[in-house]
Amino acid sequence: MQIARTVSDIRSEVAHYRAAGESVGLVTTMGALHEGHMALIAAARAAHDRVVATIFVNPTQFGEAADLEAYPRTEARDIAMLEEAGADAVLIPEASEIYPEGDETIVETTRLADMHHGRTRPGHFRGVTTVVARLFNIVGPDAAYFGEKDYQQIAVIRRMARDLHFPLEVRGVPTVRAEDGLALSSRNARLSPEDRAAAPVLKRALDAGRAVALPGTRIEDIAQTIRETVAEEPRARLEGLDLVDPMTFLPATGPFETPVGIMISARFGRGDDAVLLIDQMEIAP
Repeated sequence: MQIARTVSDIRSEVAHYRAAGESVGLVTTMGALHEGHMALIAAARAAHDRVVATIFVNPTQFGEAADLEAYPRTEARDIAMLEEAGADAVLIPEASEIYPEGDETIVETTRLADMHHGRTRPGHFRGVTTVVARLFNIVGPDAAYFGEKDYQQIAVIRRMARDLHFPLEVRGVPTVRAEDGLALSSRNARLSPEDRAAAPVLKRALDAGRAVALPGTRIEDIAQTIRETVAEEPRARLEGLDLVDPMTFLPATGPFETPVGIMISARFGRGDDAVLLIDQMEIAP
């Protein structure tokens, strides 16, 4: 596996693939890899001749400096995992490589990024679309792979790719979960043992919402069941809960008659050590 540290190095590597007529799949990560990331690599590996990964802890998508500093960094382990999973190359750049001196350009979806989780984490999606647009431009893949756990994020990236005419597909891969139902996330490593034991409440809450979601049930009643389930776990503080139309992301209201996307976020822990976790589920009558 080739390890590139600069834009020119990864472009040179991809140019070799293209010269041989090979297709390229891209998996962007912030490192601290887990089996969810490996599922993305596997999906890309199955569909393309070559797989390129990136490891970059993107500073522009963190709202708090403490959160950025606390984000786990496990480069040697990440490289070994990518190599074992069959990645052909990985880009591990310094921030100055992605955001050169004097940088002043941002990429932002307006409506989608200002809804739901975008209100909970102001500026987050702007940071995501800005870095992903740059990585798309640097690597130039045929398709890029993202986990469906980040339900709104993948919709934002798809809209950005469509609006900017990127010549690639944005493909979603189903959420990978631990045995107790917790969605795998690099942030899970920051949970205390007590909070890790409490965190599966997010999946339990989603399952509880799905259980009461019979045709004709009011959306508000589904949401109330989810809130009550989270409230039963004292270590969880509900940060956001949105039930939306999967196509428009506008709030779902009235009776449950068409598919609904459920997005939930909660904090575990206190103060600077609090960890924000998200989860999602799409349900249909």
